[in-house]
Amino acid sequence: MARQRILTGITTTGTPHLGNYVGAIRPSIEASRDSSKDTFFFLADYHALIKCQDPALVRQSSKEIAATWLALGLDTDNALFYRQSDIPEIPELTWVLTCNAAKGLMNRAHAYKAAVQANEEAGEDPDFGITMGLFSYPVLMAADILMFNADRVPVGRDQIQHVEMARDIAQRFNHNFADVFNLPEAAIDDSVAVLQGLDGRKMSKSYNNTIPLFAGEKQLRKSINKIKTNLLEPGEPKDADDSTVFQIWSAFASPQETARMRSDFENGIAWGEAKKQLFELVNGELAGARDRYEELMANPSHIESVLARGAERAREYAVPLMAKVREAVGIGPLR
Repeated sequence: MARQRILTGITTTGTPHLGNYVGAIRPSIEASRDSSKDTFFFLADYHALIKCQDPALVRQSSKEIAATWLALGLDTDNALFYRQSDIPEIPELTWVLTCNAAKGLMNRAHAYKAAVQANEEAGEDPDFGITMGLFSYPVLMAADILMFNADRVPVGRDQIQHVEMARDIAQRFNHNFADVFNLPEAAIDDSVAVLQGLDGRKMSKSYNNTIPLFAGEKQLRKSINKIKTNLLEPGEPKDADDSTVFQIWSAFASPQETARMRSDFENGIAWGEAKKQLFELVNGELAGARDRYEELMANPSHIESVLARGAERAREYAVPLMAKVREAVGIGPLR
């Protein structure tokens, strides 16, 4: 039986935060050590260009994200770790798939529909400020997935639609030309926590409520102290299920420690004490990786060499697949 292929992309905008760590990075790094599966992880820097027109930010974010994954122990001997823009076959495949993607399908993409709706509500032209990058990025995402014939793509619920679009585009290509592509499936892991941010909403760069993953000790303590809590005094019972402090605690603590903290909440632990313990727990898990991260950030040539090796390995898959695609659609040398 063929080994299962799992593929995950990380968009290179912004600095990784605790929500990214718990929701995507930690489970992916565990998966990278599973030698029974083929795992592909990539820096989605072409995707970054859709929403970020600041070259320095894209560059810095690529460096921070690569350093984060390596510092936390991504197994790059087993998993493939590469930068999207190092694989020239991906934009080439994107064009071929664009020619097989129905415009009606793209019209239904959530991100595009949301942008149109926002324009209409503001009294603007429906397509005001919308680039072809935003409109057709599900095709680029399809190319990312189909290039490596991934079986499973771990995504948040908001991204399921894009994996389904990749399936549709692959089916259409296979039907029109030749059976080249696997039909990928979205993998949703409901056991993975969606962390709340400082204000109690989902932790997200767009809400500006994040706790940076590798903030120094002082900054981490400060961020945790800023988490919004209610006005209950020490000694008054607190509802663990309604608390961001407890929710982040549960994402880092063992089941025993989680049960202990739940009973401390019922017994009226002071917010200051709960936050102090949360800082110690999170800092304890991340301190070693933070030191490795600082070393990597100071040594970009090492990160670059890891990515170059990853690109070389990734192209061992991409070059033959692209040859099949070219053959199927009738482009290439005349015989």
